[in-house]
Amino acid sequence: MVALAAATALLAGCSSDDDSGNPLTGGGKASGDSVVVGSNNFPESTLLADIYGEALKAKGIKVTYKPNIGSRETTYGLIKSGSLSVMPEYNGALLAYLDQKAAPKTLDETTKAVTAKLDPGLTLLAPSPAQTKDSVTVNAATAKKYHLTEKSSIADLKDVAEDLVIGASPEFQTRQQGLVGLKSVYGLEFKSFKALDAGGPLTQAALKKDAVQVADIFTTDPDITTEKWIVLQDPKNLFGFENVQPLAHKGALTKEGVAALDAVSAKLDTKTLLELDTQVQAGHKDPLDVARTWLQSAGLG
Repeated sequence: MVALAAATALLAGCSSDDDSGNPLTGGGKASGDSVVVGSNNFPESTLLADIYGEALKAKGIKVTYKPNIGSRETTYGLIKSGSLSVMPEYNGALLAYLDQKAAPKTLDETTKAVTAKLDPGLTLLAPSPAQTKDSVTVNAATAKKYHLTEKSSIADLKDVAEDLVIGASPEFQTRQQGLVGLKSVYGLEFKSFKALDAGGPLTQAALKKDAVQVADIFTTDPDITTEKWIVLQDPKNLFGFENVQPLAHKGALTKEGVAALDAVSAKLDTKTLLELDTQVQAGHKDPLDVARTWLQSAGLG
C-alpha cells in the first residue's frame, strides 16, 4: 500500500503533531467533543485515520491520534471499551473477524451482516466507495516461472503452491480470508508460511527479495505497478467486499462529527485512495500532510 525502514519510522511517529501532549489516559472514554482516532499497523490505515481525524478537526472537534496500534484482534477490543472513539475499518475484513461463515453477495448485505454481529456499543458509519482488498499476489519472477498473468486466478496456484512460500500478517494463518479459506475454497496448501505484517514494509520487502513468492498485498499498493507484481483474480470471492467504513464507539461522536466523517466517505473512491497511498508510500510524504491537502482540495478541510 515503498519505503521500508524510513517509511516505518515516519509512520510510527506521524499523526500526533499537536495532539501528542493529550493522550487518553487511565482507560477513560472520549466524549463527542474529544475524539480518539486509532489505526491498525499498516500505512493505509494510518493515512485513513489522519483523513477522518483531520475532517473532525476542521469542525472544531478535538482529536487525539493513536496510530499503528496493531491488528484488528487488538483494536476491536479497544474501540469496544471506548478507549478509541473511531477506527477506519474495512467492512468485509471486519465481518470475517466477527463471523467467519458469513458470505454476503452485496455491499448492503455486508454492512447489514457486520451490524448484526457488532458489539451493541459500536456502530458503523456510512461506507465509502473506496475498496482496499487483501489479495494473493505473486512477484514478477514467480509470475514468469509459472506463466501467471493479470487474468490468472488464485486457483492457478493449486498445482504449484506446495513449492511456494506465502507471507502475510500472523493472523492470516487462522482467518477464513487467509490460509483457512485458501485451503477450503481453492485447495491451496503452501510449502510454508512466513509471518510478516499486514501488507506493509516487511511483506513488501520479502516479496521483492523473493524471500516469499506469494503474499497478501493490498490492492491499492503502489508496488504492484512499480514491481510488476501480479494480483491473482479471486473468482470465488474469498476476499469479499472491502469498502472503507469507519467504526465508532456509540456516543463518541456528535451529529456534526458523524456528518463530517460521512462526507469524507462519500468523496473517497478507490482511485483517489490509490493516489493518496502512492504519495505516502512511494513519494515518502507525511500522511498527515497528504490527508490535509486532500481534504482541502475536496472542500472538507
